[in-house]
Amino acid sequence: MAAQPLKDKVPPPPRPATGAGGGAGSRAKWVPFAIMALAALVYSNALANGFTNFDDDFYILKNPFLRDFSWEGLKAIFTSFYTANYHPLTTLTYWIEFHFAGLNPFPYHLLNVALHIANTWLVYKLVQQLSGKQVTAIVVSVLFAIHPMHVESVAWISERKDVLYTCFYLLALIAYTRPGSEGSKTTNYIYTTIFFLLALLSKSAAVTLPVLLVAIDIYKGKKVGVQSLLAKAPLFILAFTFGIVAIMSQKEAGALRHLAEMHTLTERFFFIAYGLASYFVRLVAPLQLSAMHNYPIANGGLLPWVVYASLPFLALLGWLAYRWKAYRREVIFGLSFFIITISVMLQVVAVGSALTSERYTYVPYIGLFYIIGQYIANVIDGKQRSLVIGLGAAATVLFCGLSWARIGVWKDGYTLFADVIEKNPDYYFGYWMRGNLNNGEGRAEAAIQDYSDAIRLNPGFEDLYYDRGHAFMDANNPQAAIKDYNQAISINSKMAEALNDRGWAYYKAGKKDVAVADINQSLVINPSLAEAYNNRGSIYYEAGDMVAALPEFNKAIQVKPDFEMAYLNRAALKANAKDFRGAMDDYNLLEGLRPGDNTIYYNRGLVKMNLNDRNGACEDWSKAAGMGNNMAGELLNKFCSGK
Repeated sequence: MAAQPLKDKVPPPPRPATGAGGGAGSRAKWVPFAIMALAALVYSNALANGFTNFDDDFYILKNPFLRDFSWEGLKAIFTSFYTANYHPLTTLTYWIEFHFAGLNPFPYHLLNVALHIANTWLVYKLVQQLSGKQVTAIVVSVLFAIHPMHVESVAWISERKDVLYTCFYLLALIAYTRPGSEGSKTTNYIYTTIFFLLALLSKSAAVTLPVLLVAIDIYKGKKVGVQSLLAKAPLFILAFTFGIVAIMSQKEAGALRHLAEMHTLTERFFFIAYGLASYFVRLVAPLQLSAMHNYPIANGGLLPWVVYASLPFLALLGWLAYRWKAYRREVIFGLSFFIITISVMLQVVAVGSALTSERYTYVPYIGLFYIIGQYIANVIDGKQRSLVIGLGAAATVLFCGLSWARIGVWKDGYTLFADVIEKNPDYYFGYWMRGNLNNGEGRAEAAIQDYSDAIRLNPGFEDLYYDRGHAFMDANNPQAAIKDYNQAISINSKMAEALNDRGWAYYKAGKKDVAVADINQSLVINPSLAEAYNNRGSIYYEAGDMVAALPEFNKAIQVKPDFEMAYLNRAALKANAKDFRGAMDDYNLLEGLRPGDNTIYYNRGLVKMNLNDRNGACEDWSKAAGMGNNMAGELLNKFCSGK
């Protein structure tokens, strides 16, 4: 009787790791360094970039914590929230860079790129430990190094927190998955905890690590029970604590916006599905990248069809993953890695106005890359070898080119927001941000046009009228500014800043009494509005009432210790009142706050001359003249030529 065929064939045992697919036995130790060199080559394009006005102005240019290079300044970094975040270790890196490099963007970009290169090596190391396969480690680390979706995390100086927390996050994972004897487990756990804490101090998104460790335990075949969970209790406590701190920091700055205030439960559900689907699509087709991906706009009560299509698309992906039996374990782990790490980025509670962001994929994509890497590692030695190598090489070249071009978009605020406007022509945000940039650099007419375009697209947003009012003031049109401030106040009657600025516009329009009334009302709403005290002091000072003006400038500085304009006004007042020593103290402070302002040195030179310090005056005028101050040059010729 002939033998009956087996219904279920038993798969052959796995081959030992050797050569291309090998792990520890491979001799190609140069491979990770070649991948790091590729990352360095692609991101060398970032080293010529400057700052943008997309958070770089807050994190670097205007960050008060960077100015105090002292123990008190260091303490303030670790005990304060800033821009709705608590990431003191990230701020510490800016603090050190600012002290030694000032506002030169090169070292800031250099450190971001260096961290990305280091993270590329850490990804290689982690994946090699998880899979035991060098091919998997190569594929995952190459994709991590050059994927265009990762450009935002590296080329954007303000995303230092992303590349920094990732470095410590990966180190924690490597420590946890490191093979070793029973006695070394305690040491590995200690390292895991330390690196986890450093990651949390860099960015709160690191809170996902304890849950990911459980997923790794399951993947590695370890028993997950009460004992293993209790062993991770300190990590969960750290995650919970920093999660609460993150919510507090967002709430204090008013950055939390519950989606329930704007959208129905059904819409919120589809937004989350749409966000997830977009990340899967851009994994293989990283096109239409932008610094801002806004919420889809409903038309006639219906969202765009692509939002609704995201749910069946995800269902199809899930079905395909389930049917892929040969790699089901790898797929489940890779998807778990992705979902766990991106979970805190999904807009269940909305933060800001973006539905998705490319930077959110920096760590989560490692999970999806892992699935790809494991598949390639298992087919690379088969009949598909040539096809896989060819497709891999083509994808590498394509992604390198896309990333290089995308890095160039982050050159400065103009290139960045021109790109945002091109990708989102019907969304106000790009026009608004470019308007702020134009306004800040003295191009009032261009700013007014940008703000007008933004208002056309979002007429109910009071900040747009407020900012356009500023531009009208810079264009010496206080009447138009007053109209915009009126509109902003009609939308938000508690907008103290608009009341204060409307008061200043009234003053410039010759209506002093109305001006002071507006400024007084702004201080009723917000007693800590330093600009209002400064404006009121300026009105008194220009009226010749220096006795009334001085306390106003003092109060403005008390409320806002780094308020440059208040120091300038107080120094001028003291000099006119013959308090030259007091004026000198203010100009000395201003030198630290505005080291590139030639008027500081020019005016301090005048004060020194009145204090009979001719040598000091000539030194200051020489600095001012060297910065292009012609009046300082005239004083040098008049008083210092015979020295």
